[in-house]
Amino acid sequence: MDLLLLDKRINWSLRLMNPGCWVFLLVLLIQVLVISAETDPQDAAALNSLASLWENTPSNWIGSDPCGNNWVGISCTNSRVISITLSSLGLIGTLSGDIQSLNELQALDLSYNKGLNGGIPASIGSLSKLVNLILVGCSFSGKIPPEIGNLARLVFLSLNSNSFTGSIPETVGNLSKLYWLDMADNKLTGTIPVSDGNKPGLDLLTHCKHFHFGVNQLSGTIPSKLFNSDMRLIHVLFDNNNLMGSIPRTLGLVKPLEVLRLDSNSLSGPVPSNINNLTKVAELHLANNRLTGPLPNLSGMTALSFVDMSNNSFDASDVPPWFSTLPSLTSLYLEYLKIEGQLPSALFSFPPLQTAKLRGNQFNGTLDIGTDYSSSLELIDLRDNDISQITLGGGGFDKGIILVGNPICNQGGTDLRYCKISQQSTPAYSTPQNCVPIPCPSDENLSPNCHCAYPYTGTLYFRSPSFSGLGNVTIYQILEDALKSSLLKQVPVDSVSLQNPFVDPDNNLAITLQVFPGAKDRFNEIDVYTLGFILSNQTFKPPSLFGPYYFIGEGYSAVRVMAPSSKSNRQNVIIGASVGGAALAFLLTGFVFVIRRRRKTRKVEGKSQSIASWGRTKSSSSVPLLKGARSFTFEELRKCTNNFSEANDIGNGSYGKVYRGILGDGQLVAVKRAQQGSTQGGLEFNTEIELLSRVHHKNLVTLAGFCNDQGEQMLVYEYVPNGTLKESLSGKSGIRLDWKRRLRVALGAARGLAYLHELADPPIVHRDIKSTNILLDDHLNAKVSDFGLSKPLGDDAKGYVTTQVKGTMGYLDPEYYMTQQLTEKSDVYSFGVLLLEIITAKKPLERGRYIVRELRVMMDKRKDLYGLHELLDPAIGLGTTLGGFEKYVDLAIKCVEESSNDRPAMSEVVKEIENIMQLAGINPNADSASASLSCIGSRSSPLHHPYGNEGCFDYSGGQPPSELEPK
Repeated sequence: MDLLLLDKRINWSLRLMNPGCWVFLLVLLIQVLVISAETDPQDAAALNSLASLWENTPSNWIGSDPCGNNWVGISCTNSRVISITLSSLGLIGTLSGDIQSLNELQALDLSYNKGLNGGIPASIGSLSKLVNLILVGCSFSGKIPPEIGNLARLVFLSLNSNSFTGSIPETVGNLSKLYWLDMADNKLTGTIPVSDGNKPGLDLLTHCKHFHFGVNQLSGTIPSKLFNSDMRLIHVLFDNNNLMGSIPRTLGLVKPLEVLRLDSNSLSGPVPSNINNLTKVAELHLANNRLTGPLPNLSGMTALSFVDMSNNSFDASDVPPWFSTLPSLTSLYLEYLKIEGQLPSALFSFPPLQTAKLRGNQFNGTLDIGTDYSSSLELIDLRDNDISQITLGGGGFDKGIILVGNPICNQGGTDLRYCKISQQSTPAYSTPQNCVPIPCPSDENLSPNCHCAYPYTGTLYFRSPSFSGLGNVTIYQILEDALKSSLLKQVPVDSVSLQNPFVDPDNNLAITLQVFPGAKDRFNEIDVYTLGFILSNQTFKPPSLFGPYYFIGEGYSAVRVMAPSSKSNRQNVIIGASVGGAALAFLLTGFVFVIRRRRKTRKVEGKSQSIASWGRTKSSSSVPLLKGARSFTFEELRKCTNNFSEANDIGNGSYGKVYRGILGDGQLVAVKRAQQGSTQGGLEFNTEIELLSRVHHKNLVTLAGFCNDQGEQMLVYEYVPNGTLKESLSGKSGIRLDWKRRLRVALGAARGLAYLHELADPPIVHRDIKSTNILLDDHLNAKVSDFGLSKPLGDDAKGYVTTQVKGTMGYLDPEYYMTQQLTEKSDVYSFGVLLLEIITAKKPLERGRYIVRELRVMMDKRKDLYGLHELLDPAIGLGTTLGGFEKYVDLAIKCVEESSNDRPAMSEVVKEIENIMQLAGINPNADSASASLSCIGSRSSPLHHPYGNEGCFDYSGGQPPSELEPK
């Protein structure tokens, strides 16, 4: 019977049925569908939804049973969809949130479908079993959703060559099983995320081997914390971004590293000397930066084959000795680096050497190629140097030498061919035909074996090849053989062809690849997505000399259409599916609607309950924007503080008192209870809740919740056991702060402020930085607190906001006081005063004496400790070496400059304190918590001061000394 006629008769019958029959038929049809179909109903509905949103779906995507009908690109196990691989099939559309229903999915590869656009739905985070997520070379855009960090089993994450914007989600740091991480060639901005105790970051990916982030718009510094000795990274690619600052020394700890690309950024400062410890690095790219200091010593990097440090600002230097000690060197690029002296002939004797580009230096004397020069040597480019003579080897070197702009050419040298630039470029390689060519139809190509066919085509991009001689035919033949051997294992392939190798603007080696079908003129759909998957999933491993790569495939429009399933028992299933599918979809839609309706209702009810305690008389404008802060009732807080007992009173101020409390789950908290008539008004109360509920940093106090019930206003914070910095400086807390501990406190407070100024969105000015608002936890980590006066700066292009002056006298920025224009530099001034208070333990303003003026009057840079002995706190450790003290004072003075334009940014303050700590023999990146574990590990009370052994905070390493380890 014709299916269309059958559908019409069924529809006519349905109109005559009563509601009871409708229900009966619906249940019956669902049962028929479930029994006859091989696909789980939930998965079937999700795939049919995706199919309805896409154009150019595979030809056999018909019916409603993807597993039973063997849909192209869909793999199933026990009726559940476990894999979707649809590479290079010309799909057009978006990736909808319905993908979340495929909760058994393990692999998703939609690469090389340029018609796929829009964003990645946040619901992708529901695919808890996903192992491979590959979306290479599509047109996806928008921000990468942070929910991607929920994919705990993810091993392969490749999102390169799209148009993603925004920052790298810090939640990627949760993907502890990740092996391959590629977000290159997008439009990503922002900084490189690292963990800080409250949030994850890339430094936690200790099992990951590939960091590919090149060709984006990343900014800021490369954090020191990004690298550590536990990491297994072999590829670190951050080229072609906007990164600034110095190369972190911690990079030298990543011993497995093989490829390092930091070229084409704005990196500055010297190259860390310990980079010489990376003995496995084969490709080193540092070109096109602003690096300074001495030309780095690479003598220990014996695996180096490709070195490019051109276009930097290194100090003038003689020819480095490592020119004669790198046995694997194929390519040496050192252009415009002020290197002088005579080139050693040993440089050209390394058998692998192919290219030496040394233009724009000050090499002088005689260019001596030597008698045992490399047979692979193709080019020596010494333009614009001071070469006055040339000596060729015994056989006469007849390859490329360019000496234009040297005295030997300016004086009319004897061999003018060295003084000309050849106009002939290296001929582009093209795989030759192995037979007599035959004519092909205009829309087909001739394979190397002289078969006319439709090839699968794309471009291979090698990010760091170890060779530079692009005319070497043997190299491409090796690649051809490797490609054909790998592809033949899964796809019927006649031959592969490589064409037109060239170096692209991003310094990648680009090669056009054509794969020709075997025994037919075109590939079918399965062949196409299999080829795409092999290349997108990095199943093909190129010969080692080609290094890391990525592939961008073209759409394959000549695909051979798949024949429909030939199973004879499938007709009844299709009939049942055509009728029952609509009913099932209707039922599922209704079910989803009900569930979402319930969730929405619960969410509204929950929100209503959370703000019920604000009281009916409050206007909606007085309710703060809640982002995670918990609402407590008065009774809850009364109970957890033992009725606000005096025994739990741990502080007080103009706003009221602070009480220690223990919540029902055992969490220690500090409850700040505003007294009636407090100077802290409702605006400050709301401000602190709103700001602290959306900023998270280990050096900022954490807000646990609030209470606005029964006429009471209370804020609930994490409990910080060692009180305020002021209490420790005054001796009230019993904690002795020596010089090293004070530096750690200063660094922690600076990092917290830098986060507020530069990473919070919008930026936040604290407005009340002082020693009573710096808390010390049980490991002496500083935590900035009290945000009641804080002010977001918004998006004002002027960088300031005009506001009523607020703050504490003695710490207050005079410029802000006079102009009422608030900027981040107002906090910098207050922090400068705090730095002076840290070393003197004196109140900033007392009996008319102002600490800033006192220090400036007394300071004498010709004397030891700048002659400030009388001002300094004796507990700081006078009589011992105070490493970096003078630089510390210089920094404090810069922070309290009268003009805000003369003050440093907080990020610069952080860097300077880190430098000072190193002068004091302290590792600024060592975790204070790990430094004190040996002191508190055996104590049962969380409130015990961890200073039974004074040595616990005095060492500078990341692990405690053996004699302090817990027994």
